[in-house]
Amino acid sequence: MGSAQTPSGSPKGSMLLLFTDYGWQDPYVGQVKAVMAAEAPGIPVIDLLHAVPDYNAHAGALLLAAMAPAFPVDSVFFCIVDPGVGSERAALVIEADGRWFIGPDNGLLSIVAARASRFRAWHIRWKPEGLTASFHGRDLFAPIAAWIAAGQFPVDKLVLIAEPNIQFDSADLPRILYIDHFGNAWTGIRGGLADATSRLEVKGKQLPWRRVFSEAGKGELFWYQNSCGLIEIAANRGNAAAFLELKVGDLVRLSSANQKLPH
Repeated sequence: MGSAQTPSGSPKGSMLLLFTDYGWQDPYVGQVKAVMAAEAPGIPVIDLLHAVPDYNAHAGALLLAAMAPAFPVDSVFFCIVDPGVGSERAALVIEADGRWFIGPDNGLLSIVAARASRFRAWHIRWKPEGLTASFHGRDLFAPIAAWIAAGQFPVDKLVLIAEPNIQFDSADLPRILYIDHFGNAWTGIRGGLADATSRLEVKGKQLPWRRVFSEAGKGELFWYQNSCGLIEIAANRGNAAAFLELKVGDLVRLSSANQKLPH
């Protein structure tokens, strides 16, 4: 490991995006936002997702990699799915294709890094006074993210590394990653791997492709490429996850005349 290096001309972040498994019923999101408001006044703070599957850093890593490219260069992502908080796991800053990601070194940021055309990584060596054992999101990661967004790269608090300690396979994952409140089930397969002739199998059912919901019959189950570029299982004006009894982690199988993904 080398010493931290300040990115040349590191600009002020365009926005802070929160990506966590915190949910909305508890005080955690509000406490994080209060730190960011104090440390980076005037920087917009956007709630990207607070329903990453609980404790599931692998699902979070794939969802983050799918969502992040839609945001401007210089955006700063505060990323917390951290069941190892308080342990010896490292804390991480990554710059990938001009976007910034701050979170635990548990694989959560590794797929963003692996799929980037270029990335740099730092471990956070700073231990703030009053660091609690159980809320590094508020005490450690939120200030670092805020300072980067404010254009104050914390060079004295970081150490440059070659790559994250924990790295997930960056390949597409034929499993359910996330289920939204409509009952649409997002998979870890990018839509570019399929075409209109492909069939998606889940729970023993073969689902056809539809371009959009309106091209499916009322209540019909189908798959399509969602707005984040992932293959999604849906039902037109229905709850696909309830009908198929889907849960995060369930296997899917994509096949067509041209290619096939194994279980």
